[in-house]
Amino acid sequence: MKKVFILLALLSLLGVSSVSEAATEFKIELNLPAKSGEYHNPYVAAWIENAQGQSVRTLVLWRDGAKWLKDIRRWWRKVGRKDQNIVDAMTSATRPAGSYQLNFKAVDDQQQPLSAGNYVLRIEIIRENGGRSMTKQLFTLDGESHQFTLAKSYEIAQSLFIIKE
Repeated sequence: MKKVFILLALLSLLGVSSVSEAATEFKIELNLPAKSGEYHNPYVAAWIENAQGQSVRTLVLWRDGAKWLKDIRRWWRKVGRKDQNIVDAMTSATRPAGSYQLNFKAVDDQQQPLSAGNYVLRIEIIRENGGRSMTKQLFTLDGESHQFTLAKSYEIAQSLFIIKE
């Protein structure tokens, strides 16, 4: 234990930070609007794509059954049908209308820090007997904190995406 403190002190003196790039955090304040009439909880997928359009991190996958995963079309084509491990690791139950505070480290699916550069946050929401919506937010990891108001749609109410450096 003493050796670890000495090593950290030495690194600090040399100007080497012991804090990794993974200290960057993403926060999504996701608001699912209440609907009248027949209501089914929506399926939600949220993920990060790099500048080349490749998925680098699945953040959220809320679903009720595997049979309907292919209805989350864009996410399914980019990730779901190719990587069953992500599906198994990320899946959680659907949630009703309401406000959800979601926090993530800025790492890829292999838990490696995302490098500086341009990315896209995508949120896809579908609901049985309801709507379908896709929200995207371009962002840059540049060592700065940022806050974005996500575009509203039929299936997503006023929501925020925050990058905390």
